[in-house]
Amino acid sequence: MSTTFQLDTATSRANPTPQPMRRLTVPKIGARKVDGVTHDPIVMLTAYTARQAQLLDPHCDILLVGDSLAQVIYGLPSTIPVTLDMMANHAAAVVRGSYHSVVVVDMPFGAYEASPRAAFEAAARLLKESGAAAVKLEGGEAMAQTVAFLVQRGIPVMGHVGLTPQAVNVLGGYGARGRSDAEAEKIVGDALALEQAGAFAIVVEGVVEPIAVEMTGKLGCPVIGIGASAKCDGQVLVVDDMLGMFERVPRFVKKYEGLADTITAAVKTYASEVRERSFPGPDQLYRPK
Repeated sequence: MSTTFQLDTATSRANPTPQPMRRLTVPKIGARKVDGVTHDPIVMLTAYTARQAQLLDPHCDILLVGDSLAQVIYGLPSTIPVTLDMMANHAAAVVRGSYHSVVVVDMPFGAYEASPRAAFEAAARLLKESGAAAVKLEGGEAMAQTVAFLVQRGIPVMGHVGLTPQAVNVLGGYGARGRSDAEAEKIVGDALALEQAGAFAIVVEGVVEPIAVEMTGKLGCPVIGIGASAKCDGQVLVVDDMLGMFERVPRFVKKYEGLADTITAAVKTYASEVRERSFPGPDQLYRPK
């Protein structure tokens, strides 16, 4: 049985009296691109917890509750085992921790491929239980009918083409896509089909740069790159990758920090102080009156 979360403004240790602000909307994201040009690039990062959302929200336009939580949060080998319960729970946390960004939640593998109606039931559940604004699904032309079905029934959809991690078993790995002319043509065609079906934005992942540039120029909706091109209408990264939480990351990731080293050093110091009985010290103890 799934759990339905309250969508009221939450309080937390970090933000006990949050100041509500006007949240960005899906139409406002789409409106960033005018006559094929986006003058204000879209900033997008993944988020999986309320605290992450609080820290990222002031600086982002979109927070993606990605099925990458499989590897980042749960230590799974791929995104394939992710469930609707996982996505709904983490999306609800991110919604509670954010007040500005559009929150988009990934549809997990197996939740939308069988039929448009099955996709609608899964997407409706995710939005109702979490309060997120939109869903993201992988796949190109083959998913266009499903995208249209969802959009016509009030569910905003973000597409995802190129390297699609949920199809890793078919693709045979996580290598860059579009190195052949035929594959490049298919990826661009997939994106065009999703736009025509009503997708408000499309993520293009792990492709050779000319494909991303061509796609960005041809599509009227925003194209958000990850391992694609700086010329896309926006960029997205897995937040734990860009913060340096993992030693091994994809080639397209730039590490803006080295938090793994910082955390390791802090825990090492803590462990040493506990063992030598120097923690807790006078500043951490309560004294009788």
